[in-house]
Amino acid sequence: MKLKRAILSGLIPVLANVAMGQSTYAPSGYSIETVSIPEDIPFHVTGLDIDSDGTVWVATRFGYIWRLDSGEEWTRFATGLHEPTGLLIDDDRSIVVAQKPELTRIVDLDGDGSADEYHQITSGFGFHDNYHEYHFGPVKDAQGYYYGALNLDHQAEGTLNLGAMGSVGGFRGWIYRTRPGGGFEPWALGLRSPAGLGMSPQGELFFTDNQGDWTATSKLHFVEPGKFYGHPVSLRDEPGYSVEAIRSVNESDLEPLRELPAVWIPNIEVGNSPGNPEWDTTGGRFGPFQGQIFIGDQTQSNVFRVSLQKVKGRYQGMVINFMDGFQCGIIRTRFHPDGSLWLGQTERGWASKGNRSFGVQKVVWDGTHPFEIQDIKLTDTGFAIRFTEALDQTLINLDTLSVQRFYYPYTRGYGAPKTGVENVPVKSAHLLVDGKTIAIKVDLVAGRVYEFDINRLRSLSGRSVTVSKAFYTLNQLVYP
Repeated sequence: MKLKRAILSGLIPVLANVAMGQSTYAPSGYSIETVSIPEDIPFHVTGLDIDSDGTVWVATRFGYIWRLDSGEEWTRFATGLHEPTGLLIDDDRSIVVAQKPELTRIVDLDGDGSADEYHQITSGFGFHDNYHEYHFGPVKDAQGYYYGALNLDHQAEGTLNLGAMGSVGGFRGWIYRTRPGGGFEPWALGLRSPAGLGMSPQGELFFTDNQGDWTATSKLHFVEPGKFYGHPVSLRDEPGYSVEAIRSVNESDLEPLRELPAVWIPNIEVGNSPGNPEWDTTGGRFGPFQGQIFIGDQTQSNVFRVSLQKVKGRYQGMVINFMDGFQCGIIRTRFHPDGSLWLGQTERGWASKGNRSFGVQKVVWDGTHPFEIQDIKLTDTGFAIRFTEALDQTLINLDTLSVQRFYYPYTRGYGAPKTGVENVPVKSAHLLVDGKTIAIKVDLVAGRVYEFDINRLRSLSGRSVTVSKAFYTLNQLVYP
C-alpha cells in the first residue's frame, strides 16, 4: 500500500542507491556518482533530457515520465505510455516522447507539474505489436522538424527477414521526420537497431546502430535524406522493390548502394549496443574533450568518445574508450548545465555488465587534468596523435608505436570479425612543437580501420594513459 500511495501521489523522495560495477579504466579527475532513484520501482531509463535550468526528465520503459527538480525528489509527470524510448523537452516546455505506436506531445495545461493532455504528432509508420519494434528519438532541427528512428522487428508474424531482424512493413528500419503539426516523411533507410539519434551542434543528424545481422559491428552514421545504410529488409517500403526481389538480393548487389559509417565501433573492445551520441558543448567544464561525442553502451556498461574529421566532404574519425565501471547498461547520455554527464541505464532483460538492472548515474570532473589520447587526425602521409599533456620525447620511437589495420566485411551474418588484419610499419615518428602531438608516417589505405596502441609512451611527468588503444575509421584519403 505504501508503494501504491506513493505512485498515486506522483511524488517520491529519493533514496540511496550505491551499487556499482567494476571500473578498469577512468581518466584522472573523473568519477561516477550514483543518482538516487525511487524505491521499489523498476526505473529502467530509456529517455533522458535536461532543461536549461537543470531539471532532469526521464522516460522509463514501463510507460512513465519522471522529473527531478533540484536533485531533491522525483515527481511522476505522466503515465500510460507504451514503452517509450526517448523524450525531448520542446521550446514551449511540453514533452515530446517516442512511444512504440506514435510520437506524442504531452502538455501540462494548468502548471501543476502533472500531464493534462496527450497529443499525437504522428503515427504514420507501422506498428504490429512486436516487442522489438522500438521507436527511438526524437531529436529536433533548427527548422522545427522532429526525427525518429524505427527498429526492425524480431520474428513478427508475416515478417520479411534475411537474418535475425525483419519487417512487416510500415517503414521499419527507417528514419522519418515530421513537423510539430503532424505528417510523416520517410527520410532514410537501411537501419537495423538504431538505438541512438543525435543532432550535432551544427544541426547535422547522426545515429548509432547495433551490431547484428547485416551489421558487422556497431557504428555511427551521418544521415542524409534518401540514403541506404545497409540492412536490406527496409527496402520493402522503398518504391520499386518487391518482397520477392529483396529475398533474392545478395551482398554484392547491395554493397555499392550502402553508405559507410563515419566510425566503426569495434565489437566488445569498445561497444556493441551503443545509445545516443551526445556532443560535449560544456566549454571545458567536462575537461579537455570539448566538441567530442560521448556515447554509452547498453551491453558493455561503459562510455566511449568519438572525434570526427571531415575529409573531402565525408565524416570519419577516431573512437576510444573513456570510462567503465558503471552499475548497468547505458542507453541515454545528456550533459547537464553544470558540466556533468548524466547517464540513463537499463538492461531490459538483456545482459549488461554491472550489478544493477536499471538506474541513473553521472560522471563528474573535479578539474584534475587527465593524461590521455585526446584526438587522432588523418594527415596526407599518416596520422597526428594528440595527447592532453606534453610527452616524454625520449620514449618516442618506431618501437613504442604499434599500428594495425583491418576492415569489416559487408555480410548478412550476425556480426563479423575484423578481417584482413595486418601490421602497419611506422616509417617515421616525431614530436611537434606543441610537445603533445606525434606525427607518424604510415602507408594509408582507404576503407580500413587503423588501430593504434601507445601503451609504452609516458607524459613528461611520468604518467601513463588509462586507455592506450584507439581506432580511426579511414574512409577518404586527404591526398590524392
